[in-house]
Amino acid sequence: MTPAPSAVERAAAALARLRHARLLHPAGRVFAAEAMIWGTPGPPTGVPLLDLPGRWPATVRLSKGTPTPPGWPDVLGVAVRLHRDPEPPIDLLVSSSGAAPVLRNLPLPRRRFTGTYTSIMSFRAGARRLFLAVLADPDSPDLGRTLAEADAAVAGDEPRLVLAVASAVGPWRPFGEVRLSGRHGGPEDAVPAFDPIGNVPPGLRLAGPLARLRDASYRGSRRGRGAPLSREARRG
Repeated sequence: MTPAPSAVERAAAALARLRHARLLHPAGRVFAAEAMIWGTPGPPTGVPLLDLPGRWPATVRLSKGTPTPPGWPDVLGVAVRLHRDPEPPIDLLVSSSGAAPVLRNLPLPRRRFTGTYTSIMSFRAGARRLFLAVLADPDSPDLGRTLAEADAAVAGDEPRLVLAVASAVGPWRPFGEVRLSGRHGGPEDAVPAFDPIGNVPPGLRLAGPLARLRDASYRGSRRGRGAPLSREARRG
């Protein structure tokens, strides 16, 4: 039985219906991609996605946090879905932030899509606290300042994004990469509704009031625009 939606979820749904779009990061571009995981260097994290080699097709969405004019500073976002049929997908959602320990849990406005993106909220792997990140590959084409420039960069080459993990105070440890290969076919809203709570990597968990607030906001946004809910959301 699905529980009654919370006040946050109802408010998010109402705003999404009013805007006829996603509540969070409404403007974006969706790309087909491939994710290659080579494993975490150094001590293992105990999380299979981070430690074990693998290769999956992926969907990547680059987005702006608010509807500001192109090229203006904004909290930018990257969403990565790993398609692991017949297993459930894994969704990684990160926002523009700083790379240093004191800045990796703060969303920071930025003008360019090439840069550091982090999970902002930390994950728990057993007793450990971990952050996930998407980092710029210095040998990859620049994604530019606008969504149109990101489109052109992907059309002209295959930009790469580095996947990394770190403790609250440790350095980033790259464990894989995502290679963007072209625009996703079909209307933008036909792509999956990314779910950073229901589709968290096995072995990781989000906990605490911020995680619950984020879950309610995403659930409301999906309800408001008629997007399907994850299995966890349907079960309640």
